[in-house]
Amino acid sequence: MRAACPTARTAPCIPAATWLECPPFKAFAGIAVSKETDRIFAQPLTQVPDFAFNEDVVRVFPDMIKRSVPGYPTIVENLGVLAAQFAQPNTVLYDLGSSLGAVTQALRRHVRGEGCEVIAIDNSSAMVERCREYLNAQDSMFQELLPVQVLEGDILALAFKPASVVALNFTLQFIAPDQRLALLGRIRDALVPGGALILSEKLRFDDPQEQALLTDLHIAFKRANGYSDLEIAQKRSAIENVMKPDSLEEHRQRLLAAGFSKVVPWFQCLNFTSLIALP
Repeated sequence: MRAACPTARTAPCIPAATWLECPPFKAFAGIAVSKETDRIFAQPLTQVPDFAFNEDVVRVFPDMIKRSVPGYPTIVENLGVLAAQFAQPNTVLYDLGSSLGAVTQALRRHVRGEGCEVIAIDNSSAMVERCREYLNAQDSMFQELLPVQVLEGDILALAFKPASVVALNFTLQFIAPDQRLALLGRIRDALVPGGALILSEKLRFDDPQEQALLTDLHIAFKRANGYSDLEIAQKRSAIENVMKPDSLEEHRQRLLAAGFSKVVPWFQCLNFTSLIALP
C-alpha cells in the first residue's frame, strides 16, 4: 500500500514552535497540560486499589504519563506526522482511547485532508470532559483545524465509519486479551485503501533476561523522573490487574490474523513501542 502523498495537503501544518509556545499547550508534544504533579501513590496505602482513569488520575495525567512512558512526547507528535501521510479525503481519523486528547490535537495540527474529521472516544467521563475543554481551547487559538467529535463510550461497541487513520495509543493493553483480535478485525474492515492503524503499546518479553533488563531500565527512568520506590511499587500493584501487555510477536501475529498485510515498527524506547499496520 502506498501512503498518501505529503504534498497533497491543502495547507501546511501549524508550526511546532508556535504550537508549543501557546498556552495552554506550552509543555511537551503539544499536549494541553495541567500543572498538578502526580502524587497519587506517594503515601503508603493499606490496600492498593486497581488503577482507574478517574478524576484523581485525570488531574495529574499529563505529568504522570510524561514521567512514566519514555518517548511519549515523540510518539504523540510524530503520530500526527505519520497520520498526514495516510489520511484520505472524506474519511474519519479515529483516536480510540483518547484520554485528554493529545493524539487528537496532533492529528488536527498535522492533517489537512479535505472532508476529514477526527472522532475521539474514551470510556472515562472525567477524561472526556477535560478533553473537550482542551479541544475548545485549541479551536479558540487556531483556525482551519479538522472538525472533531469527542464521544464517551466503549470502543468495543463503536460502529466504525470509513476511516483512513486509526490511532490506538496505549489503549489495546487495557482491553481484555480475548477481545483484542475482534476489535482489530473491525478496525481493519473500516480502513480504506491507503489507510493505516497506528498502535502504541507497552511490551512484555518472552526472554526472562530481556524482560528483567527492560523492567529495571524502566524503573530507572521513573526514578530519574522523581518517582520514589514506594510510588513505583504501588503503581505497579495498581495497574498489573488491569493492563496486560503483549510481546511484539504477539502483536504482529494478531494484526496479521486480523487481516492486516504488513506490520512495521517505527518506534521503540525501552519496553514501549509503536507500530504501523497496513491493510
